[in-house]
Amino acid sequence: MTSADHNAAACRATRHTRVQHLIAADEHSLAELEALIATLPLCSTGRVFIEVPDDTWPTDLAVPPRMIVTWLDRSRRSGTPGTGRGCAPGAALTRAVTGWADEMLCTDDHATRVFLLGGYLGTADIVDHLTGHLGMPADGIRTPERFGLATAR
Repeated sequence: MTSADHNAAACRATRHTRVQHLIAADEHSLAELEALIATLPLCSTGRVFIEVPDDTWPTDLAVPPRMIVTWLDRSRRSGTPGTGRGCAPGAALTRAVTGWADEMLCTDDHATRVFLLGGYLGTADIVDHLTGHLGMPADGIRTPERFGLATAR
């Protein structure tokens, strides 16, 4: 489904189904993220998590009005509790996405569209959590084809 499949009148209709989106990206996938967001209907709802190295990266990202963008600054986050280490690439994104999914995804309803554009390790951990812990079908999760994860393309 693309933004071309919708118009303003359809989005305002009371019976119009709004599909929730969960999108995860990092500093290496910002162009991919912007291309994906450009295809979303104006009536899309959901959450966008973006992990970046520091606070110089966040910008205004034009998302549909019912979507929330959260920038995750790695330089301000800790690594594994008790280690004293800094946050490794992918760790903040994994924690944020899995925490949000645990709270917000209904176990009986897998209508949420998931797009994981971040690095391989974080993406693999998120896929494992969504499919293993939450029972989400792998074919409902989109990941970069280059990762070779058993998900929909």
